[in-house]
Amino acid sequence: MFELETPRLHLRRFSLDDLDDLARIFRDPDVMKYMQSGIPRSREEAQSVIDLHINHWRDRGFGFWAVIDKTQNIFIGQGGLLLLDTAPEVEVGYLLAKSHWGRGFATELASASLEHGFATLGLNRIVAVANPDNVASRRVMEKIGMRYEKDDIYYGVNCVYYAIDCDRWQSMQK
Repeated sequence: MFELETPRLHLRRFSLDDLDDLARIFRDPDVMKYMQSGIPRSREEAQSVIDLHINHWRDRGFGFWAVIDKTQNIFIGQGGLLLLDTAPEVEVGYLLAKSHWGRGFATELASASLEHGFATLGLNRIVAVANPDNVASRRVMEKIGMRYEKDDIYYGVNCVYYAIDCDRWQSMQK
C-alpha cells in the first residue's frame, strides 16, 4: 500500500517533483528548529532526503509519505514510518509546513501511520523520538497513545523516546 487517505490528507510516495516543496519547508528556521542540528537545510539536503525516502520504500516496503492537504491540494510536509537511526526499530515521524501547525494534521498523519504499521505491516511496536523541548511533537506522541520511556541520543542529538505496542494501539481502537 503506497498511498493512504485520511479525512484531510492524501499520503503518497515521494517523487522527484516534490523537491521544490520540500526544500521550501526545509528552509524555514521555525520548522527546522527541533530537527537534528536545528539549522535549515539546503536544496541539496532536501534532494538527499527525497532519495532516502524513495530508497526506503524500495528496500523496505514502507517509508515516509509526501503529505498533501486535500482541501487545498498542496504539499504540506512529510511523515510516516522509517527505521530509527541506528536502532533496529521502526519510528513514526512527521514534519509539516508552519502554515499547517496547530490544526491536528500531525496527529492525523501519525495516527494513520500507526494504523498502517500495525494493521497493514504487522509491526509489534512503533517508537518516536523528539527534541525534549519540542512540546508540540511530544503532545502528538501522547495523543496517539505513545508513552515516554527514556531519554537517549538519536541522530546525534539528545531525544525523548516514546513507544506504543500493537496491543495498546488495538485497545485504543475499541
